[in-house]
Amino acid sequence: MAIRFLNTYTRQLEEFRPLDPAGKSVKLYTCGPTVYNYAHIGNFRAYLFEDLLQRHLQARGYEVNRVMNLTDVDDKTIRGCQAAGLPLAEFTQKFKDAFFEDLKTLRVQPATTFPSATDPVYIARMIEMIAHLVEHGYAYQAEDKSVYFRLNKFPNYGKLAHLNLDELRPSGRISNDEYEKESIGDFALWKAWDAADGDVVWDSPWGKGRPGWHIECSAMSTALLGPEIDIHCGGVDNIFPHHEAEIAQSECCTGHRFVRVWMHCAHLMVEGQKMSKSAGNFYTLRNLLDKGYTGREIRYVLLSVNYRLPLNFTFESLAGARSALSRIDEWVERLTTQAASETNASGHPLAAQMRFEEALDDDLNISAALGVLFDIIRESNRALDQNALTPADARALLNWWNRVNAVLQFQREETAIPQTVLELVEARAAARAAKNWAASDEIRAQIDAAGWVVKDSKEGQKLTRK
Repeated sequence: MAIRFLNTYTRQLEEFRPLDPAGKSVKLYTCGPTVYNYAHIGNFRAYLFEDLLQRHLQARGYEVNRVMNLTDVDDKTIRGCQAAGLPLAEFTQKFKDAFFEDLKTLRVQPATTFPSATDPVYIARMIEMIAHLVEHGYAYQAEDKSVYFRLNKFPNYGKLAHLNLDELRPSGRISNDEYEKESIGDFALWKAWDAADGDVVWDSPWGKGRPGWHIECSAMSTALLGPEIDIHCGGVDNIFPHHEAEIAQSECCTGHRFVRVWMHCAHLMVEGQKMSKSAGNFYTLRNLLDKGYTGREIRYVLLSVNYRLPLNFTFESLAGARSALSRIDEWVERLTTQAASETNASGHPLAAQMRFEEALDDDLNISAALGVLFDIIRESNRALDQNALTPADARALLNWWNRVNAVLQFQREETAIPQTVLELVEARAAARAAKNWAASDEIRAQIDAAGWVVKDSKEGQKLTRK
């Protein structure tokens, strides 16, 4: 089965064919964070969908060159650094560092490159692209000394968002980085310096100023991936105006079709409502960690719904993720015990492997893929209960799980058991042997307080991290 993705530009489910003539490498650009604050769970929904995409492509044999930008200069970062009384670079570095910590917590595979917009190499690239656009009549310097892109020079503007620009009310030039559909107009490529920018300023052929948000991604993507990209991802909120602007300025600079496949994830809701600070339902990853949830539980929830469907994030769904992951953990433990004496594997899971991968081939159908996983867990647990699963079959299932987990990243991390906890487990075993049930229960409570759970099975006591 061929890999197929829903292309936002065409609104069609298309077979994926990479630009690479050998069909082995994929160029992927993913819009990263604007580092003026901690990333929230809505942001991470997009980053986890992109992580699933990359890991599945790799599982299918592709080499993925992924670029994720860091927007460290725009209206928001400038306002933030001035409010904090810090230089721009110092202000944004805190949030860059936090972002990388959060990616690690959520088991997101690092991009090949994380370019920052303020890197002198990319500032120079932006100026070079803007100069080209001005020279060829696609851009102009206005009375306010800023440089704007001429929308009427690019007839395809609006086709990604499927907007009829004739029905929108034009409003001249747009100097701010973000605007609504009602305020369509020529957008800023280079913003002339004013007092509100403070010391955030660069020299250019058009005078002192700074780049607009949209040109940053075009400069970084074309510098690192070339004029054409296989896949460009982001949230649906990036479609207009940001990605529309990227297409226009990039294609006018290079003369090439900028992106083959556009993929966008839908909005995240919280308890059925739009996430906002005023509604009291705004969460960063750190907020949820402080409430006792783990990175892999949050990862499970954010991945569990197809990227094109709205995701309703609830605390009930987090509890469900904890239960589902516990079920996976117990299954892996049972298989490991059964396969302990076996190094060879039968071919039993091959069909399951194909079903799992084919589900993700279908526009990352994660619901179907998880359905395959839990079907296998149920069937193999039943076989284990009936002593009908051989050690070779158990080993084959573990090998299959390792391939699945390379994509999902749901495996529990092994944690060294403290000596004090091991001693409590031994003491509890002695108490149970002596039929001292009160002492056994008291020791179980001590183990629980230490952050571990002990369960009794026919193989003896089993200890897991809470």
